[in-house]
Amino acid sequence: MKNWWLKVGCFLTGYNYEIVIRSSEVAAIRVKQTISALVIVCIIWAFVGYVFTQRYLEGTAMASTLGSLLACTIVIQIERQIILSIDPGKLLFAMRILIAVLMAIIGSVIVDQIIFKADIEKRKISLLDQEINKVFPLKSQELRLQINSLDSTISAKEMQRSQLDMEISRSPTINNYSNKSEPVIVPIETKDSLGNIVKKTKIVNTRSTSVTSVPNPKIDQVKPLDALIASLRESKAQKDNNLLMLRSSLEEDFKSKVGFLDELKIMFNILFESPIALGVWIIWFLILFGLELFILASKMGEKVNIYDETLMHQEKLQRRKLELMSNT
Repeated sequence: MKNWWLKVGCFLTGYNYEIVIRSSEVAAIRVKQTISALVIVCIIWAFVGYVFTQRYLEGTAMASTLGSLLACTIVIQIERQIILSIDPGKLLFAMRILIAVLMAIIGSVIVDQIIFKADIEKRKISLLDQEINKVFPLKSQELRLQINSLDSTISAKEMQRSQLDMEISRSPTINNYSNKSEPVIVPIETKDSLGNIVKKTKIVNTRSTSVTSVPNPKIDQVKPLDALIASLRESKAQKDNNLLMLRSSLEEDFKSKVGFLDELKIMFNILFESPIALGVWIIWFLILFGLELFILASKMGEKVNIYDETLMHQEKLQRRKLELMSNT
């Protein structure tokens, strides 16, 4: 593919490929020079974006790749503000220098966190112990309170179970009394005033009481109470196990969460304590700062080339057309 690198350069920098190839060779060389510097900056920031997303945002390989592409896109858009400026002003240069300083600081910090990873991990061990010592008493006290509460509940339920056993053993069955009333005809003999015997009947209600034995209804309360006691004991055993494994569980939780601010704090402590580490950080800062200003420096010393003159000429022609159209 002819001039593929030039086409890629025009695509990334924003230059018009058709105008570039019709311009002088100097314009094409300038595009190739600019894209070379831009590629270097993009490679570094692609690495920074990938590592930052993977380590601190806990992104997958796909998410880290997207983070890398996003970082490159931001860098390209920032660089285009300078690359596509025909006559950039001092304010634009000042803003680009400020952005370069901030980007160099951010990039050097993240790169140094990777370089000093082993040293940071060593410092994190002592920091981890301090954090666990702060959290462990509170967590253990909370678990002990829960265990004591479960012990009290289990003791109360076991006492209730014992009382049920005593009542059931004393009275495995209970008597159920039922009263029944039935009318009975009773013959009665009486004498009238003449002395004759008169036979009559009288209905008398008789009552009878029947007794039946049924199982003590409290027997039905035993099974659900036993199930509740078993559930409480299982919960207590789980709490006891959590208390035994609490410290190791806290260590796993803290280790699984990589804190950017924690590592940043540790890294700055290393920089202030070690002149060698500070020197490495300064070297990386200067490298990134120089790369960020590479395109800016080339733009500051750049003279107007045929590509720029072509754009300005097209703008003049367009303005002339608009003036003629407004006069007609």
